[in-house]
Amino acid sequence: MLWNTVLLALRTIRRNTLRSFLTVLGIVIGVAAVIAMVTIGGGATVHVQRQIASMGSNLIMVTPGKRLGPDQSSDIVLFKASDGEAIFRDISSIAAVAPVSSKSLQAVFGNENWSTTVTGSDNQYFRVTNRSIRTGRQFRDSELRAGAAVCIVGETVCKKLFGGQGALGEKIRLEKLSCQVIGILEAKGQSTMGTDQDDIVVIPLRAFHRRIAGNQDVSLFQISVQEGASTEKALRDIVGLMRERRHLSASDDDNFNVMDMKEIANMLAGTTQLLTSLLAAILQQQLHVLQPDLYRSLIFSILASTSFPSCFQSQLG
Repeated sequence: MLWNTVLLALRTIRRNTLRSFLTVLGIVIGVAAVIAMVTIGGGATVHVQRQIASMGSNLIMVTPGKRLGPDQSSDIVLFKASDGEAIFRDISSIAAVAPVSSKSLQAVFGNENWSTTVTGSDNQYFRVTNRSIRTGRQFRDSELRAGAAVCIVGETVCKKLFGGQGALGEKIRLEKLSCQVIGILEAKGQSTMGTDQDDIVVIPLRAFHRRIAGNQDVSLFQISVQEGASTEKALRDIVGLMRERRHLSASDDDNFNVMDMKEIANMLAGTTQLLTSLLAAILQQQLHVLQPDLYRSLIFSILASTSFPSCFQSQLG
């Protein structure tokens, strides 16, 4: 009986070769698409986690401003360098604090120019963000104190301005500031958000304040927690200290944000997994849509090989 059924199925497939081929092709494409989407989604999740991890070990970011809501002001009170010094001094679990101020500027060398991000910070910036110097050196303490006109450039800036020439010792112009290149950063590639992490020029924070910003404001702090220390406790301590320094009462909302990059990584990974699941569900639904066509094709083929009335065959077809 089973052998007869198999022979009947094979004869039916040969008799309706095109219909059978198209049905099988649709199913194969659908199954392959589901497998591909799940695989790509898993890879994207791992990529997001690696990119966040590359930003720094146990990284915490402190930014000014608060989430807006009813009866809330949008005024942003920026930080001062002393806020970062207090965080490093008063919270024992902190390994490093990097003050960061940035601005998009045109970098010029000879006839070449390139729009890039100029960041004012200190040597802790390289430690917190896991960045190393490929060629050259970091800032000297005397250069940081004096706000010297020196800079460390990313790989993208180096290629755009200098091409194949040596960049060390050359001077580039950032608006009114002419600074000497003392180092070139190791390449890091694109971030999770799609930004080029090598499109950067780092200068001493004091030089940024004096020659570019014209004020003493700090845009944000990037903070590294000591290995083995509780990130959650460090977050609570930072919030308490910043509220005290900003003279916020118990009824006042925070006018700053403290973010753990691990939480951001988990959130982005969860979002990627959700999108992957939704796409896989859509593709699976398409497979379910194909099933009635498959069944109809099989039934029609079986009936076509029997003496079933032709009027019903035409209705099924």
